[in-house]
Amino acid sequence: MTSTARQGTVQLNSLGDAPAAPVPRMSRIRHYAPVLTVFAIAGLLAIAILTYGNPAEPGSAAFLTIVRSRLASLGTIALVAVCQAVATVLFHSATSNRILTPSILGFDALYVLSQTALVFVFGVTAQSFEGIPKILAQSLLMIVFATVLYGWLFSGKRTNLHLLLLVGLVLGMGFGSVSTFMQRLLTPSEFDVLSARLFGSIGKGNAEYLPVAAVVVGAVLVWAWLRRRRFDVVALGRDVATSLGVQYRREVIGILVAVAVLISVSVTMVGPMTFYGFLVATLAYQLARGDSHAETLPLAIGIGLVTLLGATFILKNVFAAAGLVTVIIEFAGGLLFLIMLLRKGLR
Repeated sequence: MTSTARQGTVQLNSLGDAPAAPVPRMSRIRHYAPVLTVFAIAGLLAIAILTYGNPAEPGSAAFLTIVRSRLASLGTIALVAVCQAVATVLFHSATSNRILTPSILGFDALYVLSQTALVFVFGVTAQSFEGIPKILAQSLLMIVFATVLYGWLFSGKRTNLHLLLLVGLVLGMGFGSVSTFMQRLLTPSEFDVLSARLFGSIGKGNAEYLPVAAVVVGAVLVWAWLRRRRFDVVALGRDVATSLGVQYRREVIGILVAVAVLISVSVTMVGPMTFYGFLVATLAYQLARGDSHAETLPLAIGIGLVTLLGATFILKNVFAAAGLVTVIIEFAGGLLFLIMLLRKGLR
């Protein structure tokens, strides 16, 4: 039985059109073994990041103070991993293509444009525009941009996902060109300010923004988990999803808006990460025993946590190069992207 046919059988059982056969207890344990394993490793890495290299005596007040100071960095890593993993898996389901990444819709380029415009207009004084209002306005800008774009392209005769991807690609190139033009007009000091904004370290989290971001991401996760079976059907394509009674256009728009929310949170916290989500999602597909979102979503989140936590711990404590985490992650993701692209092209 092919993967698509097997997935279609799973969807019929999940939607209640046919009774699902009982699954033996040991089979269920083996089925969820990869998910439990990656989360166990992520938990150990989180403990290591919080406690390793702490000069104070374990259990003392000074020890706990240092641990609490590391929680903001750990929270940032966790939220970025969750956002990128879930957004990429959902985006692949909506587009029925596992090569594309959410960055093709122009979110990264829009973030770069907004930061460049802020420095271009206000100069070095743009450093004073920090805090929750600025972060929320920045995230809201990207969400509104995505919602308006999706509502326009999915209305009437323009209901075409390929057109959406093409428009997103063109807009991303346009945003990038405008950003480059403004950057060439900046003074050296202004360009330094902009560089600090665009190449943020994943180890430096904004403790004030974390609770707000956690609530937003948590709400999206709950929504995605409740609709996971519908997403399984959407991943089969428009014709199959429509024949099974799923409102395809509404589900795809909902997925893309959720992707916009998650990517906006991630980009606002640490800056653009083009290939990290692709790296995590691809590894999740390779380790998953099936195609259902009930397995791929948790597995992608766990792999995302292990990847970022592991890279942060090793580069910080072994090589003393914590600032290179995003660079190395993006290099590995880009390399995997090229490999997958060549493999697809040779088939």
